[in-house]
Amino acid sequence: MIREIKKEQAWQIRHEVMWPDRDLDDVKLKKDDQGIHYGLFDGDELVSVISLFLHESEGQFRKFATRIPWQGQGHGSRLLSFIMTEAERHGLRRLYCNARIEKTAFYERFDLRATGESFQKGGKDYIIMERYWSG
Repeated sequence: MIREIKKEQAWQIRHEVMWPDRDLDDVKLKKDDQGIHYGLFDGDELVSVISLFLHESEGQFRKFATRIPWQGQGHGSRLLSFIMTEAERHGLRRLYCNARIEKTAFYERFDLRATGESFQKGGKDYIIMERYWSG
């Protein structure tokens, strides 16, 4: 089941998966209060999270994380498919993310394309990927 969750629930999974050796504050975003946070549940257990930030006709998804024991089982794919549907439901023209370079093939399966803009943060390489819908 996928449903909206509180930002604090997203923080826990972000911390566990993305930056477990850093302080919890390092996974919080300044704009988390403005985001819509979604979680995928396996029974009662929250196993995957993603945050969607909307601005006019554009959206960005951030902090997409699936708990390690549940990775490779399709949970992240289900959650990202849900976000694509939400983007269309909200009438977005463009959806984008900052993807880790090694994950680009995963995002390409959802019709996200690399923009060519890349950067480094926290010792990791990222590329901006995007998808457009016609209005």
